[in-house]
Order: sequence, then C-alpha cells, then structure tokens
Amino acid sequence: MHNPLDEQALQQLFLEARTYGQWLDKPVSDAQLRELYDLTVLGPTSANSQPARFLFVKSATAKERLRPYLSPGNVDKTMSAPVTVIVGADYAFYEHLPAFYPHVDARAWFIGNQPLIDTTALRNSSLQGGYLILAARALGLDAGAMSGFDSAGVDKEFFAGTTVRSNFLINLGYGDRGSLKPRSPRPPFADFAKIL
Repeated sequence: MHNPLDEQALQQLFLEARTYGQWLDKPVSDAQLRELYDLTVLGPTSANSQPARFLFVKSATAKERLRPYLSPGNVDKTMSAPVTVIVGADYAFYEHLPAFYPHVDARAWFIGNQPLIDTTALRNSSLQGGYLILAARALGLDAGAMSGFDSAGVDKEFFAGTTVRSNFLINLGYGDRGSLKPRSPRPPFADFAKIL
C-alpha cells in the first residue's frame, strides 16, 4: 500500500493529464458515474463530514436548464461535454455526522457555529471536487473544472428548498487532445514552497 505509483499512473493522473474544454462525441455511462462517485467519497474530509453533493447534469433537458447560468466563455465547452457535475456543498452536512463519524458527538461541534459550518462545507466540498477530478482521470475520463457561472442562479434552479449551495462545475468526458494548447507554466518549488 505504500509503494509509489508507476510512471504510467503518474502520467495519467498528473503529468499528461490536462484540463479540457473540447470533447469527443463519446458518452459517459451512468455506471461510470456511479463508480466515479464511489471512488470520490473515499477521499478524506475533516471528521468524515462528506459535505459535497454531486449533481450529474447529463440529459439535454438538464443541460438547457444550466445554460442560462454559464459565463459566455463556458457555454460551448459545457454544452458539448457529455456530463457536467455541479459540485455543491450541503451546509447541513453536520446532521449526517452521527452516521459518518459515530465515535464522538461531532454534530455538537457545529450546532450554532455558522463560521465553522461555512468553512468546513466549502473547504471539504472543494477537496471532494478535487478527488472527483483525480478519480475521473484514474477511470480514464477527462475533466475541466470551472468557476465561471452564476452560483445564485444555479442554486435557485437546481437546489431550491435545500441546504445545498453550488461550489464549482466540472465537465467530464473524453477530451479532444488535438484541441489542447501547450500547458501553462507552473511555479517552481523555490518560489511557492518552503521546508521549515
């Protein structure tokens, strides 16, 4: 369990993986999405809070419901993607802690503490969205995360009457490798990291 991944796995997850905006006309099955979910929720969250809620927008009808809330630059890439995941955060996640973190009364940590609820929901749903991207890559899918959308509009359209609010979007499918531009630069360790 503590052996490094081989070169092929590193290539697929990080080194050759890219953020896609153009997609091949190849569907993603419901079974693939269930497998993706099952891997994603294995990633760690604080107190196993599991605040992310994943809405897989796949049908043409659902995509049309999403279209009005997309920033102009995200419309074509989203409408052509086989699936768009709305990564939401449930701000009542703590109600599930008795089941997900049963060895202590973790729910009590959050009752009446809105700043802690807000931070935990946003931080951990963001982590879970990252896990989803890596799980997608591990399963042979490509992903393109986006924050260019009207969050309030998406919440009203898809999460009305719930305690869930949208965090960000991820397009999923099989990316058109021929559409990629060269990878943008990444910062060197010495500039953005330090070992104390």
